[in-house]
Amino acid sequence: MMAPTPTPTPPPARSCRACGAPLHRSVADLGLSPLANAYVPADRADRGESFHPLHAFVCEACWLVQLEAFETPEAIFSDYAYFSGFSAGWLAHAKAYVAAMQARFGLGPDSKVVEVASNDGYLLRAVVARGIPALGVEPAANVAAVARAHGIPTAVAFFGAETARRLAAEGHAADLMAANNVLAHVPDIHDFVEGFRILLKPEGVATFEFPHLLRMIAERQFDTIYHEHFSYLALGVVSGILEAHGLRVFDVEEWPTHGGSLRVFACHAAAAHPQGPAVARVLAAERAGGLFDASGYAAFAEDVVRIKCTTLAFLAELRLTGKTVCAYGAAAKGNTFLNYCGIGPELVRAVADRSPHKQGTLLPGSRIPVVAPEALLARRPDYVLILPWNLKDEIAGEMAAIRDWGGRFVTAIPRLAVF
Repeated sequence: MMAPTPTPTPPPARSCRACGAPLHRSVADLGLSPLANAYVPADRADRGESFHPLHAFVCEACWLVQLEAFETPEAIFSDYAYFSGFSAGWLAHAKAYVAAMQARFGLGPDSKVVEVASNDGYLLRAVVARGIPALGVEPAANVAAVARAHGIPTAVAFFGAETARRLAAEGHAADLMAANNVLAHVPDIHDFVEGFRILLKPEGVATFEFPHLLRMIAERQFDTIYHEHFSYLALGVVSGILEAHGLRVFDVEEWPTHGGSLRVFACHAAAAHPQGPAVARVLAAERAGGLFDASGYAAFAEDVVRIKCTTLAFLAELRLTGKTVCAYGAAAKGNTFLNYCGIGPELVRAVADRSPHKQGTLLPGSRIPVVAPEALLARRPDYVLILPWNLKDEIAGEMAAIRDWGGRFVTAIPRLAVF
């Protein structure tokens, strides 16, 4: 007698990290990809890498766009390769933020500013320079060490309710809490937001900056999808998450950073900060853009495939006609783009980056070597593919010398452009 065929065990249901509803609707399936910031040391070039599915879903109950968590934050962020202080544009943005917050909220020597995910202290240096006490909270010990070397007090910890209670007990209750491009990086978004409720003073203000999902969908910015970004955020979704923790949005600003970002201002529900008109305006734009309707995501995946095919055809033609291509910007978004498109050193010879922490490594997955900008110029490429397209003007200015031999710049998102 033959043994009965075992019944296959169904895969575990995906559920929304914000509301717990099941996830069914795909936004973009980018195949298998390594961690976007897992740069490969040159002496480990012959070793394998871990690849995980890179598949974004949208929750049809609360409309949070999200990835499954295949790696823990500890595995991703405890030793990190991204240092904010190497982008001149981002440093200028941070300094302008500090000046605006001091003027708007009257921050001074009796105030306390806490930045969550403070990286190398790029922003808090401007706070301290104005005589305002500050504390950074940064999970990556290697990055926090750089901040401390610049005189920025920094706690090495993952932020959440437990860390917030400890910091509050140590006297770090905050008048201003800044969280730039970190809300998307936390798989337990409710524990993270609860930490703000705990650490924020009764009339304190928390600001959250993040790439706006509305821009990502409208401008086909699929390369902002990578494993370190667990969530893709809109004001309507973030407002609901904050409200669940006794916080409310009272203002929002739109910024061009990272291809189009929001800066959301939040306070305790009972605080005196009045709500500004921008909140209703941005929420209306999100509704009009289809972020709270399944149809708003329908064309995105097809356009992602179009971008891949167009780029590959362009690079293949250049290779066949003897032209050389290098890239600029060993950024996480570039690694998503290269791995999804299947681009390696046969099409892009090298990528330049200003960060010495990345130079001499290989990009994860694609294994394209990372070199200093001067080394890229020495190669005299015919084309330079700018991977962090949101910094294309800054990069084109820094690398203007490629025009000396007729070199040209290329961006691929939202569509192929040569200039």
